[in-house]
Amino acid sequence: MRELICITCPRGCHLKVDEIRKVVTGNFCKRGEIYGLNEVISPKRVVTSTVKIEGASINLLPVRTNKPIAKELIMDVIKELRSITVKAPIHVNDVIIKNIFGSDVDIIATREL
Repeated sequence: MRELICITCPRGCHLKVDEIRKVVTGNFCKRGEIYGLNEVISPKRVVTSTVKIEGASINLLPVRTNKPIAKELIMDVIKELRSITVKAPIHVNDVIIKNIFGSDVDIIATREL
């Protein structure tokens, strides 16, 4: 049994998640149940970082994943981002890396340069 505080709304419900039976208690709404199960079974996070850029007024372009990615891939994503350089011009939401590591998650630009 794992205990978590739900972060899907300001209420901050204290969840108890039985990962074997896949049961969540302590949640006020359905979102808390979904959050609790996902956090215990397959935790994911949005990754924010930077990549090198050529031909722009600054040297680094801020980027992020377009949706949460599995926690076990985060360090590999960061390593990959450190190894690439893009060329200006770049627009907000331009895809920098499509489907990184076959995850169905894209790396997108978060600034115009």
